[in-house]
Amino acid sequence: MTGLYTDLYELRMAESYLKRGMTADATFSLYIRPTDDRPWWLALGVERVLEFIERFGFDQGELDYLSTVGFSDAALDAFAGLKCCGEVAAVADGTVVIADEPIVEITAPLPLAQIWETAVINLVQYPTLVATKAARVAFAAAGRPVVDFGFRRAHGLETGIEAAYAAYVGGGMQTSNVEAGRRYGIGLVGTMAHAFVQSEPSQADAFRAWATDHPDNVTLLVDTYDTRGGVRDAIAVAKEGLPLQAVRLDSGDLVALSRAAREMLDDAGLSTVLIFGSGGLDEHSIADLVAGGAAIDAFGVGTDLVVSADRPAAEIAYKLVTYDGRDVIKASEGKESLPGAKQIFRTGEVRNDVLALRHETFGGRPLLEPVWRDGERLATFDIEDARARAVTELAAIPEELRPPDYPGPAPRPRRSDELRARYERLRQRG
Repeated sequence: MTGLYTDLYELRMAESYLKRGMTADATFSLYIRPTDDRPWWLALGVERVLEFIERFGFDQGELDYLSTVGFSDAALDAFAGLKCCGEVAAVADGTVVIADEPIVEITAPLPLAQIWETAVINLVQYPTLVATKAARVAFAAAGRPVVDFGFRRAHGLETGIEAAYAAYVGGGMQTSNVEAGRRYGIGLVGTMAHAFVQSEPSQADAFRAWATDHPDNVTLLVDTYDTRGGVRDAIAVAKEGLPLQAVRLDSGDLVALSRAAREMLDDAGLSTVLIFGSGGLDEHSIADLVAGGAAIDAFGVGTDLVVSADRPAAEIAYKLVTYDGRDVIKASEGKESLPGAKQIFRTGEVRNDVLALRHETFGGRPLLEPVWRDGERLATFDIEDARARAVTELAAIPEELRPPDYPGPAPRPRRSDELRARYERLRQRG
């Protein structure tokens, strides 16, 4: 059961709601606040939210634990009696959204929807963060393949697998993560580590052994000692008749070294051998390499991808927007929330989106759709569908919103007249 996958104050609020009979339907909206270094986001994680809701409940062990931290028997009985019901509306996994646009809206009895807040934020925030990072990296690579190498630096084993999933959806990345390959069918890529080179009497011996043992996967890591010397040894092994598909550069001045490696390989008649670049790369450094004329055919990204190093968390919020038929807002400066269940209408470019109330109609494509109702799935989720959707959505992003150093401000949707008027009435009422 997943009843304890929450914060204490969520359960405290739910206890009060139940005690006071506040069990009418509430709608909570999950969205990301404006952040200048992320003019758009690639939404992911909706399926995870539904999996959580479908498993939600409290087993006896969880209830026994809650009794030790101050919850009354009456509260525990009420928690035990909670039944999952309500409706979830969401954008499809792989959809591009901008600030303020709901990724998920949950309508359910207030205690339930409140308890779910922490987990729902968690389950959407991380995959959206990494999928967006992967898409930015793919834009910077300008059509060159990129591979996810981040498993070892992810914050936990399952997190690393989720990162590979998100990197595939957002950037079409293959992965070094074997479990992610098994679980999701993502293509696997593996080269070698410096340890393999160091373990043999010489670098040439190591290359020769690798090419013999793995003839279909001969990417030789050439920077253990001296990169140019490594390339010479790789060429020598290829001249012996052993296979060579690529060399990998993992350190140093990748522009100069890749150009030198390309010239050496071409002069040796090995123009089909690829050059793979890795080592602390992200969208900013990859964009610089491409602009600088690096002779790199593919990239590996690791740490900066799985921890989204330049933006390790999204300004994600889950806010109450209606309760028992009554719209509510938060008017805090810089953290306002808008009233009512909503709909997003895409009328062309993403920055021309209209954010409206759920009952309104506009031209364009509505993005929020019911995906779950009272235990029934209303939509299917598939990694290939999400990836295909992401490809289409990302292709429509305007060029000026693509550079990794986008200066801001982050675009926001236009609010419908009715939504603006309703917010102003509530704000003035206080």
